Amino acid sequence: MEQIMKSARLLKAEATEEDLALIARQALRPLAAAEVYTFRLAACNNQVDRDLERFTEATLEDLAKLFVGRPVLLDHKWNAGSQTARVYGASVEGMPDVEGGRQLVLRCYMPRLQSNGDTIASIETGLLRECSVGVAMERAICTICGTDRATAWCEHVKGCCYEGKQCCVELDGAADAYEVSLLPVPAQPAAGVVKRYGGPEGPEGSPPGKAPGKDSQNWQDEALLEMEKNRYYGGYQA
Repeated sequence: MEQIMKSARLLKAEATEEDLALIARQALRPLAAAEVYTFRLAACNNQVDRDLERFTEATLEDLAKLFVGRPVLLDHKWNAGSQTARVYGASVEGMPDVEGGRQLVLRCYMPRLQSNGDTIASIETGLLRECSVGVAMERAICTICGTDRATAWCEHVKGCCYEGKQCCVELDGAADAYEVSLLPVPAQPAAGVVKRYGGPEGPEGSPPGKAPGKDSQNWQDEALLEMEKNRYYGGYQA
């Protein structure tokens, strides 16, 4: 699967001795508390989002391992000038007031430089408090039939109920974590997301998998729409 970008929230944090020890693993020299600004990101969670998709808890645990050392950028601009901070720690924690809720929390730091002053001020005043994480997933599993939508097509529609069970997609198997970006607009409650499957050009032919029955007159149109979505989105992004 291609890149997935998942939105998140900024949380206030104060650097402790443990934080400074972890930050030292990312820097070329030990940094004092006065030299760094730290914050936490509630990056993504195991709840079904607006797109009727969710990360499995196992995937969150895998992402926690992959995100340590990854950069924090501005607006998903993959260049050195956009690098603002770095992830120095990650863990999966409970979600307040959400029964069974689990979320990936990233601990990040940036140097207190003059060039970062505006960014820090925007964070502290609440102007800049959303973000999006860029990751790659191995599978996107239909909860009705178990089809991996990263590689195949199935007839089940997200949000529809089948024999009393609502269809959604479970994001499973963290392949990589690329970056976290600070940006203005989140896409879902608490950890919003706009997602994409497949490669940037989409599949070359019709989506694999069994076609719906003859009662579905719109199957070809739906398949073409799905291919166009794959071509346009290529993976997931927010």
